[in-house]
Amino acid sequence: MSENSQFRFPGATGVGSLPGTDAREAAKTVTGSFEDFPFLAELPARGPGADMIGRTAGMLVELYARVEPSGWRLGDRPGRDTRRARSWLVEDLDALEEFTQGYEGELKVQAVGPWTLAAALELRNGEAALSDAGACRDLAASLAEGLRLHLAEVRRRVPGARLVLQLDEPSLTAVLRGQVRTASGYRTHRAVDRQVVEATLRDVVAAADGDPVTVHSCAPDVPFALLRRAGAAAVSFDFALLTERDDEAIGEAVEAGTRLFAGVVPGTDGPLSDPAGSVMGVRTLWRRLGLHPGLLAEAVTVTPACGLAGASPAYARRALAHCVRAARSLADNPE
Repeated sequence: MSENSQFRFPGATGVGSLPGTDAREAAKTVTGSFEDFPFLAELPARGPGADMIGRTAGMLVELYARVEPSGWRLGDRPGRDTRRARSWLVEDLDALEEFTQGYEGELKVQAVGPWTLAAALELRNGEAALSDAGACRDLAASLAEGLRLHLAEVRRRVPGARLVLQLDEPSLTAVLRGQVRTASGYRTHRAVDRQVVEATLRDVVAAADGDPVTVHSCAPDVPFALLRRAGAAAVSFDFALLTERDDEAIGEAVEAGTRLFAGVVPGTDGPLSDPAGSVMGVRTLWRRLGLHPGLLAEAVTVTPACGLAGASPAYARRALAHCVRAARSLADNPE
């Protein structure tokens, strides 16, 4: 059982990214939407350094990255891209602090996990850090230290918060299967051994120093069992991508106390069903697994399917509010 399995997560939150470029407006939207589980918003529309890879690269300790035409590349010293990423993070923290005065409760912050970071960051030769086992180890160690500092800063700014760290790992399945393409695009990097992947994730999870960690992936075939063994207190995923092949792993995860962050609300503009309809699939899954309906509210947090950066601001606000109503429907009518 996860050491954080007894942690009680509230019923709804967001994934991380929002449309727009105004940090104060984003913080106002998030704290207004989620009274008991806000999150530190990410605004990738501001450009390089506000994107999820650049933002997390700015958190690294003694490793630096710059923007090249092919993407983010590790370099010897901090340059303007690192400074920009750090500046935007400070701006976001300032806004969050302003709108969480006196707040006591859960607060989620997000960063890219070690394997998606290794698949995205380039070494000096242009290949992904994933191609070099030593580089992967250095990157994970730098990330872990950067996350410790980041979480300490958030605790200082919002002293009443109980922090939840989300590690974004959309490339994790591709890393495990050897599907990450090389720089030429003609080959793929070798699959990384599952034990190495798990051990590295466990080390980064430990950086949260006892705060619960959720791992998010809006890709198919999320490795629930591996993430549970690595110490994740929760797994966040796009519910529409689940298949019955995932049933056993999900059932085992729930019974072990792992929380499910079920992404049931579309991340881009479109019609929204009624709140009960949005979580109908969750109820159906529960019946299929033979789990007690009373466990639903304890085991499931409702979220959008993925980040909302590609949505319109009006839809993003509606989607966040819809998550709260859908979670209430799940709690009020679990069957």
